[in-house]
Amino acid sequence: MRSPALLTFCLLLAACSTAPEREGPTFTVEFTQAAADSIQALGLDVPVEARLFVVLSRSDEREPRLQTGVNGVPFWGKMVSGLEPGDTVEFSPGDPDVVGFPLESLADLPEGSYHVQPLLSVYTRFDRADGHSISMHLNSGAGQNQWRAPGNAIGSPTSFTYQGGSARHALSLDRVIPPTDPVPDGGTLQQGNPPNTDWVKFVKIRSRMLSDFWGRDMYIGANVLLPAGYGQSARSYPTIYMQGHFPGGRAPFGFSEEGGGQGRGDGFSEYWMSGDAPPVVAVSFRDANPYYDTAYSVNSENVGPYGDAITEELIPYLEQEFRLVPEEWARVVAGGSTGGWEAIAMQVFYPDYFGGSWGWCPDPVDFNYHQIVNVYDDDNAYFTTNEWHSIERPNARRFDGNVRSTVRQENLLEHATGPNTRSGGQWAIWEAVFSPVGDDGYPRPIWDPLSGAIDHETADFWKSNYDIHQYLRANWETVGPQLDGKLHIAVGDMDSYYLDNAVYLLDEFLSNATGPRIDARFEYGRRKPHCWIGYSPSGSGEDLTWREFLDEAAAHMYARAGT
Repeated sequence: MRSPALLTFCLLLAACSTAPEREGPTFTVEFTQAAADSIQALGLDVPVEARLFVVLSRSDEREPRLQTGVNGVPFWGKMVSGLEPGDTVEFSPGDPDVVGFPLESLADLPEGSYHVQPLLSVYTRFDRADGHSISMHLNSGAGQNQWRAPGNAIGSPTSFTYQGGSARHALSLDRVIPPTDPVPDGGTLQQGNPPNTDWVKFVKIRSRMLSDFWGRDMYIGANVLLPAGYGQSARSYPTIYMQGHFPGGRAPFGFSEEGGGQGRGDGFSEYWMSGDAPPVVAVSFRDANPYYDTAYSVNSENVGPYGDAITEELIPYLEQEFRLVPEEWARVVAGGSTGGWEAIAMQVFYPDYFGGSWGWCPDPVDFNYHQIVNVYDDDNAYFTTNEWHSIERPNARRFDGNVRSTVRQENLLEHATGPNTRSGGQWAIWEAVFSPVGDDGYPRPIWDPLSGAIDHETADFWKSNYDIHQYLRANWETVGPQLDGKLHIAVGDMDSYYLDNAVYLLDEFLSNATGPRIDARFEYGRRKPHCWIGYSPSGSGEDLTWREFLDEAAAHMYARAGT
């Protein structure tokens, strides 16, 4: 005999288990023949494997897809495979394959009037040299921004009023985002196809190393800014390699033949064209890849041998084509944020290849502070806890300390944008570059994307291979002597992403390291946010300008010529 209390409990449990899913809108998205034809015409695969999105906004000032972000409008994503013209995909509340941000479920959408738009982020299959086959978004000339990438299909925004219940709304993928510049006959979308100008030359080569790794043709490029008088001289030039995010058709330092410029770029273009600027060439890399808009310029189990591709294929090609001095003293590298980490890493991992490095506001150079997460000692990336409290970790702040977003929020954004490290976002590329390959062929997660629980075995791999501070400690006797006078690092002490914390640890080591003791320069900006690059040498208290940096880097190179 069951007791009355037990029977009541069982009835309640049964009622809960059969409770209907919460109501919410359902969207159906049709893949049209016109979109399929345009995708195929750009050299992408049909039938399509992709991440399909539905994006809503209350404002029509811009298309909904252009309003996404950690503080942006709601969207929902779903993986699709084998999509053919005429197929329809449904987004419905309760579908476990539909993942949203910042609203997890369609059932969370409040009543109101919206503009809604579908977007199809087209994936490409890669049969990699390591035996893994994975599907990723191939860079198509927009870095790795899936919301703007040429070749992705979109629909025109339509109006939608939700008044509760289980309303349905039909959407259509009827056009494809076109390339920024025409693709030449026999060419490729990869890395874009910006046209040459008198001052800026755009180079793109097929990388044998990267093609072998990814199992298909892969390209890498560069934007080359030539100095005044280049065409009237037979001399060779030292080179400043500017690192950072995908530059597209932009020149290094924001150079423009029309002149102008703001902030640190004010007056730079006029100075460059005047004939008074030091005789150097400036180069930025176009190295977008299936994970991000830049490859971080190192060799990686997931991203590929980009470090070697740059130093053994791309730079030698540039040195031959543009009369660049092929010597250590004549190559310096600089960049901020992502480019700051790249500049430091290239100097550290290729110490006798480059003659100097300026790393500004660098991404984490010590994973005791991966932004604000200690991947070695913390158990959870999203929360700090004590006996009675759980406190969410910040991800970004203003210079006055006000928090703009949290680590959890930005990771949930990326999880909804693309699972298996396919978001094209910042946390995804860190995971892709630093992690070993997982059993499924995708990067092994450093932490669970939903709970934030850290995998310390993966963290140990990070430490052994890509923690710049730990690498220097482990290899100091051999690497240290090759870095004397080459490292210049600057960061604001209120960096927006807490990147100053890791710099302090690296500074402490380099300031006290012996056997050898080297000259390394660190500079901290009082109450300066991301991305501060240093104070002006004039002593005025103003920030460093591109013109001043150009003079500094050129003087550094010519002072070391012949050493």
